[in-house]
Amino acid sequence: MGIVLHKSLQLQRPRLICSWPGIGNIGILAVNSLINQTGAELFAEIEPWDYFEPRKVKVRNGFLEELVFPASNFYHKKLGEEDLVFFAGDEQPHGDGRMYARGEVALKVANLVLDTVEQYGCRRVYTSGACVSAVHHEMKPRVVAVASSASLLTELKSVPNLVLMSEVSEGSGDGVITGMNGLLLAAAKQRGLEAACLMGEIPDWLSRTPFPYPRAAGSVVEAFAHILGFEADFELLNRQAEEVDRIINGLYQQFPSDVKELYDQRKSLSQPGPISREEADWMKEHLDDFLKTLSEEQDGGNEDDDRPV
Repeated sequence: MGIVLHKSLQLQRPRLICSWPGIGNIGILAVNSLINQTGAELFAEIEPWDYFEPRKVKVRNGFLEELVFPASNFYHKKLGEEDLVFFAGDEQPHGDGRMYARGEVALKVANLVLDTVEQYGCRRVYTSGACVSAVHHEMKPRVVAVASSASLLTELKSVPNLVLMSEVSEGSGDGVITGMNGLLLAAAKQRGLEAACLMGEIPDWLSRTPFPYPRAAGSVVEAFAHILGFEADFELLNRQAEEVDRIINGLYQQFPSDVKELYDQRKSLSQPGPISREEADWMKEHLDDFLKTLSEEQDGGNEDDDRPV
């Protein structure tokens, strides 16, 4: 079991842009937006049986119809003279109940994705995710980038609102990219492919919340539009961001006054740096229990998520 090919294509050294769900679903929101905006068409998918558990059972007219698995789809679009391949995964392959990919099954999926695009001559791979940062939610999220080569880093420096991880991290720019959006980069580099990850900034306290963060996804789309040379439409992402912003501002207004005062100091930072140990301890002390209480209040005893669809 492996790849189901829906359409035969003749591609010339396409670039791959891919993502899986993660913190704030920033990367997958951005990639899905690119797929929709460019009009990219489905041409292949990964068969799910060996890599994922079924999500639910589809019922039609009272009959059990089929198991529904997370989708892992490839899309193609030709922009000008360039072929682009997009990959969007509904879920990270984990095999042990965790949210983020790890272990043998994750590496198999990463290599399957790369096997598929390498047969078309792909030599550059982009992934996208989230960068947890000590920023205020009213600030425009930057795009934080890492790359596998000095030449690719030089290219990325020309992208507006983009900074390198070394510019926002302590020391030599050490950091971690969790799950498939990082694992695929490592697998690509091992194969000699150029690889980069574009991560939208999300305020540290929002990284613990269950809702998406389309403001940062918009920044990532903006960066990719510059790289790919096309005019992006932000109407849908902006509407989504407005809806989420109302939720975020509602939470923010409930902060204790001393917490809000300290948090608001971030507005004056034109170039926010890494999260310090003191800030991390403060977040844990003040916000974890606060968000847990809000989550319990919102759940309100909703124990059963089974409902007709």
